[in-house]
Amino acid sequence: MRRELFHMERDVLNVGDRVTITEGELPFSYYYTVVPALAMSGNYKNLERIKSREGVVVGKERHDSTYHIYIEFEK
Repeated sequence: MRRELFHMERDVLNVGDRVTITEGELPFSYYYTVVPALAMSGNYKNLERIKSREGVVVGKERHDSTYHIYIEFEK
């Protein structure tokens, strides 16, 4: 299992929710978005790319006006 941090502006996801992600490409890195634009990851180098496109929310923390959610993926 692989656990990754995503940032969420509104409180729309909860622990246990199954999510789908899409991959976006930048010139030297990749980023991921929870469909439909509910949360976003940081940037990842090519070797760090997330292979799975489905995961489960396993953690949620409030930070000021945003939320950090942790999504677990199959490797």
